[in-house]
Amino acid sequence: MPARVAIPRSKRIFDLVLTLLALPLLLPLVLLIGLLVRIFLGRPVLFRQPRPGIGGLPFMLYKFRTMQDALGPDGQPLPDAQRLTGFGRLLRASSLDELPELWNVLRGEMSLVGPRPLLMKYLDRYTPQQFRRHLTLPGMTGWAQINGRNNVSWEDKFALDVWYVDNWSLWLDIKVLLLTPLKVLRREGINQPGNATAMEFMGSNPPAPGEKGRPL
Repeated sequence: MPARVAIPRSKRIFDLVLTLLALPLLLPLVLLIGLLVRIFLGRPVLFRQPRPGIGGLPFMLYKFRTMQDALGPDGQPLPDAQRLTGFGRLLRASSLDELPELWNVLRGEMSLVGPRPLLMKYLDRYTPQQFRRHLTLPGMTGWAQINGRNNVSWEDKFALDVWYVDNWSLWLDIKVLLLTPLKVLRREGINQPGNATAMEFMGSNPPAPGEKGRPL
């Protein structure tokens, strides 16, 4: 099992203060979006999925639902591009689907700023260097998100995540938070060309014999 990683106390306090200050202002918006999701997409309103947190340990991530439960003739879900509605695209383009993650921030499972929490199945596909992105809390936004989002390769995105881990400071978090709305308004890097969001990460260069991406 991965070793527990300590988070700077100042980062946790920063997250809690900003989140508690923002919640009263954002609550009406959260309720409105929840109502619209219920009208346009039905139940459930929230999308829940286990994601790897700090140290690679799983937690339950919460987002607003953006896709329909459409199945193909084989009973399997249709591709994301076919299930993603216009309303869902709007939520994703504006990052409003991420607002329920504030609950994860309050619970200490996420931070306002950090590497985005991806899929559990990616854990064994990382190189040891790439896995270092899990040495901090995952974030609602991050250094990679303001430097390309889904419009850069997985390798470049992970390199940006690791750079953030190695160079973290409160000033860096503030910079990311200030630049994030600008990137959202410009609608930059929402999806990779030809994909509804991002292509699945299948792994970088194969590890050397006896080497695993996930630390023991």
